[in-house]
Amino acid sequence: MGNIMRGGSSTGKVNTDSSLKGSEDDMVVVLQDYPSPEIGEPIYRMGEKLRILAQEAYWWRVCSVQTQKENYIPNSHVAKVYHGWLFEGVERQKAEELLCLPGNRAGSFMVRQSARERGVYSLSVKHRNVKHYRIFRLDNSWYYISPGLTFQCLEDMINHYCDFADGLCCALTSPCLSGMTPPSDASTGAPPVVMRRNFDWKKIDRGQLVSTDNHSDNMVSYGVRNSIAAYVSFSGSQNSAQTRAQSRKKKSKSLYALPENSLGNIDYEADF
Repeated sequence: MGNIMRGGSSTGKVNTDSSLKGSEDDMVVVLQDYPSPEIGEPIYRMGEKLRILAQEAYWWRVCSVQTQKENYIPNSHVAKVYHGWLFEGVERQKAEELLCLPGNRAGSFMVRQSARERGVYSLSVKHRNVKHYRIFRLDNSWYYISPGLTFQCLEDMINHYCDFADGLCCALTSPCLSGMTPPSDASTGAPPVVMRRNFDWKKIDRGQLVSTDNHSDNMVSYGVRNSIAAYVSFSGSQNSAQTRAQSRKKKSKSLYALPENSLGNIDYEADF
């Protein structure tokens, strides 16, 4: 790959890097039980997601996403979360504690923004243990973990690694703590972030796709079924992974002479 820069197509529902702190700047995650068990029964527990109702200096009024319980919490006990996967100011050890909470599975991840240096990010991924990767940034603001794979924004990077491990310990599956957040009501707010997954044509009954029975119990309309059937007939037995790769690639000439590097095992351990 060398000098080739790749970025995934932006058809998923992860927001772009140009607006990292957009519509979800009122969401926080609890970093430690509050109050501590030594003082009394905790009102909010570590890993619980809260919606900010009001920010009053040191104390923030919040509402639990899970229980709808409203109360105050010190801002030192929470971290802001943007777009479901970007955690602000979460240190390495705390990231490991959050990713090891029940509800997170292999491939659960978070992108962490350094509390000490603005614009510095790391990727933390749960696998057999929690692995941390430093996210580097070029002078033209493109991002990379491995020099052979660069991305125009963090969204493209996350989308790519959701489909391919490409040297990480495993492919990304879902944002940290996403399994602990109940589905949003479409009538009351925006839907939660959903990581893009590719459609598996091998699991589709081709007989249903080309069926002309208008009364059949089929979720696909007659016209759409014909279109899909045409696609299937042309795709044949083409390897689905190759198809995904070709559809997601967005290549452009690089102005940067990046070193040749195999993707093998990425060894860029984050230092925060």
